[in-house]
Amino acid sequence: MKKAICPGSFDPITNGHLDIIERAARVFDELIVGVLVNPEKKNLFSVDERVEQIKSLVRDLPNVRVKKFSGLLVDLMNKEEAGVIVKGLRAFSDFEYEFQMASMNNKLDPTKETMFMMTKAEYCYLSSSSVKQVAMFGGCIKGLVPDQIIPDIMRKINSK
Repeated sequence: MKKAICPGSFDPITNGHLDIIERAARVFDELIVGVLVNPEKKNLFSVDERVEQIKSLVRDLPNVRVKKFSGLLVDLMNKEEAGVIVKGLRAFSDFEYEFQMASMNNKLDPTKETMFMMTKAEYCYLSSSSVKQVAMFGGCIKGLVPDQIIPDIMRKINSK
């Protein structure tokens, strides 16, 4: 059984993230969406809120689980017996950063592999940060994130 982990902060999850998750779910027997707990980052949503949002979005994908984690990704991979990290790439600048991360993870555990999936062209400009900024300034985020989480995002933005 091939098991993979798609890690990220997903704050908020975008349509680009969701596309990578759905495509990776077709490639692997089991896919774990690893939602990173990073206390140094100022998040819009708590890790538990992000986990619940993603669970609701992937409920029709029977081979996808969502799990929060902190610490080293390779530790989660060993605990879950996963052999592959799935990362989405938007542009060459993503590759440079992700290549460094993949190299570090391989140094920490050479049995783990990283698979890069290119984003669809329609999502190449999309990031969680840009979604938050557009929402903060009153712009339309429809088409950038799943429709069902738009009210959550707007509620959080308006309460700050």
